[in-house]
Amino acid sequence: MGVKQVGENRYRGQIGRYYEDFQVGDVYEHRPGRTLTDADNIHFSLLTMNYHPMHCDLAYAEKSEFGRLLVNSGLTVAIVLGMTVPDVSGKAIANLGWTAIKLTAPVFSGDTIYAESEVLDKRESRSRPNQGIVQVRTTGKKADGTVFMIFERTALIQKREGNTLDEAANY
Repeated sequence: MGVKQVGENRYRGQIGRYYEDFQVGDVYEHRPGRTLTDADNIHFSLLTMNYHPMHCDLAYAEKSEFGRLLVNSGLTVAIVLGMTVPDVSGKAIANLGWTAIKLTAPVFSGDTIYAESEVLDKRESRSRPNQGIVQVRTTGKKADGTVFMIFERTALIQKREGNTLDEAANY
């Protein structure tokens, strides 16, 4: 997200936004994108024990309506979520939940995917005075603009004032 000067001619990379930095209606375009490969798909599918033949058996997948392997949707959710971390949850204390996950188009090996998140809501935490709750809607798009995924996420985000995590971890 940026850098913080920590000494003369010395800078430290920073990740995420503090609660105060979020504004309802802001849209963050997450970059870089990610081009998915057959190896990504097969490794993730086997690692997570989702060995559905549409993800790892080309001969089977070729007989389907798609004519080729589908990228495991668990992988696309994980990558899109990961893309959001530098902008949305790099200063999160906790993810509070995901809702309204919609998979709207297939993703194939060779597709390059991108994501963007819109801030839907934010409010101060009632029980944690140094934190706030932020809700975003994230959209996954292929390089050609096809929307393949939408989900909403809520996270507990630390405030700038009273933040002890960055100092404790020498951030």
